[in-house]
Amino acid sequence: MRFAILLVACSTFLGTAAQADEALAKAKNCTTCHGIGNKIVGPSYKDIAAKRASEKGAEAALAAKIKNGSKNEWGQVPMPPNQVTDAEAATLARWVLSFK
Repeated sequence: MRFAILLVACSTFLGTAAQADEALAKAKNCTTCHGIGNKIVGPSYKDIAAKRASEKGAEAALAAKIKNGSKNEWGQVPMPPNQVTDAEAATLARWVLSFK
């Protein structure tokens, strides 16, 4: 019984965290250009995660790109800098990389 309660509590927490990160992505307008499984203006989150899967320091590198922007990595359309804190950028990077 205790195991069942622990399992429900963990799944609730993890589900809430994923929803919170998706809410942050929507609040910061990330979903205007990126879809989970489909390219909009920029690559999908799944494509980003696949590209970065074996990269050492991927979370920090992606967080920097989220905060500072990037260009010429996924084509000619640049990603502008985003108005996010370092903590928000790290949260978003971790969430995007979870789609591998």
